[in-house]
Amino acid sequence: MMDSRRDFIKTAAVSAVTMMSAMLTAPLSALADNPRKVELFAHRGASALRPEHTLAAYAKAIADGADYVEPDLVITKDGVLVARHEAFLAETTDVASRLEFAGKHTIKTIDGRRQDGWFVEDFTLAELKTLRAVERLPRVRPQNTAYDGMFQILTWDEIIDFTAAHAATTGRVIGLVPELKHSTYFKSIGLPLEDRFLATIAAHEYTRRCPLEIQSFEVANLKYIRSVIGKQKNVRLMQLVERGDIRPADVVVAGGELTFGKMCSKQGLRDIASYADVVAPPTRALIPLQADGKLGQPTSLIADAHDAGLLVHTWTFRPENRFLPADYRDNQGEDARNEKGSVAEMQTYIAAGIDGFFSDDSALGRRAIGG
Repeated sequence: MMDSRRDFIKTAAVSAVTMMSAMLTAPLSALADNPRKVELFAHRGASALRPEHTLAAYAKAIADGADYVEPDLVITKDGVLVARHEAFLAETTDVASRLEFAGKHTIKTIDGRRQDGWFVEDFTLAELKTLRAVERLPRVRPQNTAYDGMFQILTWDEIIDFTAAHAATTGRVIGLVPELKHSTYFKSIGLPLEDRFLATIAAHEYTRRCPLEIQSFEVANLKYIRSVIGKQKNVRLMQLVERGDIRPADVVVAGGELTFGKMCSKQGLRDIASYADVVAPPTRALIPLQADGKLGQPTSLIADAHDAGLLVHTWTFRPENRFLPADYRDNQGEDARNEKGSVAEMQTYIAAGIDGFFSDDSALGRRAIGG
């Protein structure tokens, strides 16, 4: 009886490992064979429904069908990568109410933006772990405030393990789309992100195999990462861009003249394709709004990027009326969820030829894709 039981357990364990190995070793070929070309990126998790960058937000996004979950990565005083949208902590944590950290209150200018409050690089991981996440947009998403105080700040390592656990549980490969934030700023204060980030993805079996799309608004960090890791079958690099004459933060510090507008020219896109696989403009750079607030006609950016050999991933679709074009809104108020309008907006961009998109609500994004 005992031998039979041991044999059964051994067989089950081998089968589980084999299934997981097969699932992870060919994620990109599976994507290539999939006729559905549009990929769904969970913007900071399901941030329309749960406070961003929390376990709840990531779990909800995965359950709702996201292909990738997104952690924005910043760094603590003691050199640990953690998930926050930016270095500034006042909008997404309860730090303002924590008297023990009153002495850390300060004013800084990071990437040209002056902010008054608390910043991640002034906290050790142990200190940061005593804080709790709160909803960033409480007036727009008051229902999310019910989760305020429930969740810790997550490390990048914890997010990798969490995603791997869900992949093992569901039998579905779940990609990661980390964004490196404030790279030039953090380097200037002795906390460079890139080598720490690369060491982490090399140390985890899951990130050595799962679909991994590394994004940044800066240029030099993506070029550096490409120079270190080369072309890997499970890794893509995503160059995020803004509209117009804004310069990337690293270009500003270096005294360069390259703007996001120039990067989105035909030559600029070819230059991006020399080190990245994806260009990611904001939605309105692809289909701008007219003077009346309604969607206009698509620009040539999608076609130009495809001609340069780049995929096009866009950001960010949000389901509340205030974020929708005028012709997709309903009469329920600025902050009302408008699922029908949100799905219709995403489908318009899908029809225009995008290859993927970031959404605050993965269930609606999945509905828009249609699968």
